[in-house]
Amino acid sequence: MLASALNKISHGLTFGNAMNKLRLKIEKDQKVESAYFQRTMPKKGLKERIQAGDNIIVAEGYIFEFERRGYLRAGCFVPEVVLEHPEQVKAVHEEYVHAGSDVVLAFTYYGHREKLKLIGREADLKSLNIKALRLAKEVADRTNTLLAGNICNSTIYKRDCPDAIEKTRAIFKEQIEWAIAEGVDYIVAESFSEYGEAALALECIKEYGKVPAVVTMIAHAEDKTVDGLMFGEAMNKLYAAGADIVGLNCGRGPTTMLSLIGEIRKTYKGPMAAIPVPYRTTPDEPTFLSIINPETGKDAFPEDLTAFHCSRTQIRKFAEEAKELGVQYVGLCCGNASHFMRIVAEVYGRTPPASKYSPDMSQHFIWGDKNFDSYLMDYRNTLAPK
Repeated sequence: MLASALNKISHGLTFGNAMNKLRLKIEKDQKVESAYFQRTMPKKGLKERIQAGDNIIVAEGYIFEFERRGYLRAGCFVPEVVLEHPEQVKAVHEEYVHAGSDVVLAFTYYGHREKLKLIGREADLKSLNIKALRLAKEVADRTNTLLAGNICNSTIYKRDCPDAIEKTRAIFKEQIEWAIAEGVDYIVAESFSEYGEAALALECIKEYGKVPAVVTMIAHAEDKTVDGLMFGEAMNKLYAAGADIVGLNCGRGPTTMLSLIGEIRKTYKGPMAAIPVPYRTTPDEPTFLSIINPETGKDAFPEDLTAFHCSRTQIRKFAEEAKELGVQYVGLCCGNASHFMRIVAEVYGRTPPASKYSPDMSQHFIWGDKNFDSYLMDYRNTLAPK
């Protein structure tokens, strides 16, 4: 440390001056990033953007990301991190916006009454929801991005059971009302296996929220909802009931989701959402819940899914095909990462701040496109024989 300090002094740079220069550089970078959001993303509402034919990039997948980072328990999948490490939640919001997300989605997924009851923290229900909404709002306000509230599958819904339906309604109602009180631009209702629960969520947004709604469902092994509707029919019914955007999220990976989106597009022509999980699902294993790890013979979900992540090339292909299908509301769900989001944003014509660091292998000392001397050529051939 002393040698470093003497070196700085010898170059006419005191520690205080060095810190000041660093501070000024950070402030300059922040101003550049802020200018990007103010210049390229004027604060238009969800409806305005859709009506204008704009596309909306949305980063999801907070549950898996915090489990990966060691701040959330797989199994219950409850977002306790919101209360225990709020700085981490804020940082991921910022990271996703940096990568190109137009939306900051409040991390209230599985932050509802039944999930909090499961881990003995029902008393923290309201404080968790309010904290999550305020963390998201802080980032959305600073970056001029849309702020979205979030409700999801209740885990207790049962069709033809009035008591379960009313309990589900109560779960939706309180989360919607908290979101409205905190000033969300719209509400995402997602991950519904049954049309009935998706329709109930939309009904509650219309009754208790009166803000735009994005409603997305999960497709499992079959190309129809668990309660028996073909997805094209379900999408048309939700759109007719007042959803602003409908589509699919979670469950399926890019390949198996897009094939179904193509089928839906034959009958549903309205604004479409596609938010797959970034895992390599196939017709034989169409969802990330059905992937079998060949090394163990057991389900890969959730602990071994890492081995089945999509490549960046596959994510680029997904974004290109989604764009071709006219998907306006696009993103990634469980398993998402910022480098994936940057690819989706770039395919959709954006240049987010993270694009400054997009790969450029021409600059690599071995794999670059410069002229190699015989020494480096031999070295490269040793590393990767052709």
